[in-house]
Amino acid sequence: MEKYIDIFLNSYSGYLNYLKNEILYWKWDNYFYGLIAISLVVWFLEIVFPWRKQQAIFRKDFWLDLFYLFFNFFLLNLILLIALSNVMEQFINDILHVFGLELMSIQLFSISELPKPLALLVFFIISDFIQWNVHRLLHSVPFLWKIHKTHHSVKEMGFAAHFRYNWMEPLVYKSILYIPIILIGGVNLQDVFIVHFISIAIGHLNHANVGWDYGFLKYILNNPKMHIWHHSKKMPNKYGANFGISLSIWDYIFKTNYIPSDGRDIELGFDDENEFPKDFITQEIYPLKK
Repeated sequence: MEKYIDIFLNSYSGYLNYLKNEILYWKWDNYFYGLIAISLVVWFLEIVFPWRKQQAIFRKDFWLDLFYLFFNFFLLNLILLIALSNVMEQFINDILHVFGLELMSIQLFSISELPKPLALLVFFIISDFIQWNVHRLLHSVPFLWKIHKTHHSVKEMGFAAHFRYNWMEPLVYKSILYIPIILIGGVNLQDVFIVHFISIAIGHLNHANVGWDYGFLKYILNNPKMHIWHHSKKMPNKYGANFGISLSIWDYIFKTNYIPSDGRDIELGFDDENEFPKDFITQEIYPLKK
């Protein structure tokens, strides 16, 4: 156990220097300016093409969500991505060594053998399907729902609401997502970067104040008109619907899609939201409270 803790802690070393370089030196795969660029573009679309015209540009909890955006992306997501990847890789290697196996021996195939566009598409589809299943767990397992409540505490949708989630949520997502990455093999950091930012762009749009569904592509891509119903206070069943992250096709395949009408003005939230804390710190520790 001490070995894994050391790996986790050592993964943090040098991260501040990395973040400083991200801010000071621009390059095409820059996480810092990539996130800002996507956020500004989607916010601009909200302002020019507002779905809920009465909603203020600086909507309810705009600044709280903006803080979540930077906190979760830079101080949580990237660090966890690095740290958990290192820990999980060592953990799985240790288990395999017990049985006399190597990591390469359990890989189903390597996407590095495929043409680049096809490799990225395969990685995108597999990772999205895994996240769709994790998202369903977040709604059906009581403790995981306590974690996920932070995201559903949004009362007015906007692009930055995409990153309003509890610090434990990416622990769940990243831990499970690392398994298929190992099994398919051949995934490099450049692939992760491209897929990650495609997912961010789609996620920002899903939460934005724009009334789009992309026509016939709505059966493949998640979209604002579909995702708004995922945040509806009134749902058709106990565990919710429309669990798609980037792709909506999983909901149509597994019959978890739900768009009964135009959802522009529906009430968002959940039944006991009045008992849910309003500030960042209390929201972060909420799942740990009885």
